[in-house]
Amino acid sequence: MPLIIAVHILLALTYTTPWDNYLVASGVWTYNPALVTGITFGYVPIEEYTFFIVETLLSGLWWWFLARRLTPPSLETFTPRPKLIYFSIFVLSTLWLFFTFQFFFAANEWNYLGIIFFWALPAIFLQLLFGADILWHYRKLILWSIVVPSLYLSLTDIIALRASTWQISTSQTLGINFLGILPLEEVIFFLITNVLIGFGMTLILSTLGLKRFLGWKIRGFKGLP
Repeated sequence: MPLIIAVHILLALTYTTPWDNYLVASGVWTYNPALVTGITFGYVPIEEYTFFIVETLLSGLWWWFLARRLTPPSLETFTPRPKLIYFSIFVLSTLWLFFTFQFFFAANEWNYLGIIFFWALPAIFLQLLFGADILWHYRKLILWSIVVPSLYLSLTDIIALRASTWQISTSQTLGINFLGILPLEEVIFFLITNVLIGFGMTLILSTLGLKRFLGWKIRGFKGLP
């Protein structure tokens, strides 16, 4: 299990770094120079890279905690649902096209929300393509593995914003703020990153996920998983 979390951390850093640098370079996020070390890689302070490591670690451990305590659904009740996979891919593709259009062609206030979905949905697309029906089978585990860390991170973000550790551009967000300070985009960001972690942990470590992967491997990785 520690190896799987380490893999998720590596993937998070690799996949997120270009996106993160764009956000900072374009002014979506700005940091208070008095409250950060000043050590940067590209445009991004080291604290931001540390956040992605810590979030993946905490969310991965939370998933493991839940997986060991929640009663798992019976494997005998699982039925492959290709229609569910196709439907989820259709919905996700539609959302990706919509938010990609908003990011590239709509007004500036769509920038942050648009880039979140433009960046995250392709990775979720692959997860659903592999096992949307598997994720549905483990939906109770998925739900709690996403909701709790997302709520925790949203609350800590309120503290950081009030302390002016960083600021979110008002001209590149929709102006919908929770408790008067937490942008909707930040809540969506925490939700979607925990979706990536929760989906990934479930597909890799579940019995059904492993069984599907081995079957796909036997076929020489041909066709859909």
